Amino acid sequence: MKRFTLIFLTGIVLHFSGLGQERYAVAAKEPVVKILKFYPNPATTFINFDFQRGYDKSYSLRIYNFLGKKVFELANISLTNQVNLSDFTRGVYIFQLRDRNGKIIESGKFQVSK
Repeated sequence: MKRFTLIFLTGIVLHFSGLGQERYAVAAKEPVVKILKFYPNPATTFINFDFQRGYDKSYSLRIYNFLGKKVFELANISLTNQVNLSDFTRGVYIFQLRDRNGKIIESGKFQVSK
């Protein structure tokens, strides 16, 4: 049985095996170290973003609705941040933690349910 592994720059590892004429691929991601902890999810009136590691006061936090429109931005964030969701409608939102050059450090999604 032949086996080989491909490792991509994105951290995705593909393992290929051949069993007779059948071939299959299994994708395994390397563990990702999270910088931010966000809760509660789903949220109703507020959501908290707390740094677990790697805090830099020059980071900014951006929140986009699911259509891609920026609905909130917080510059020069602190170790713990609370975002008021009173102006947010029900739905799924995407957050991005960015460094001073605009590079995305971390991103994720959360749900607002009212």
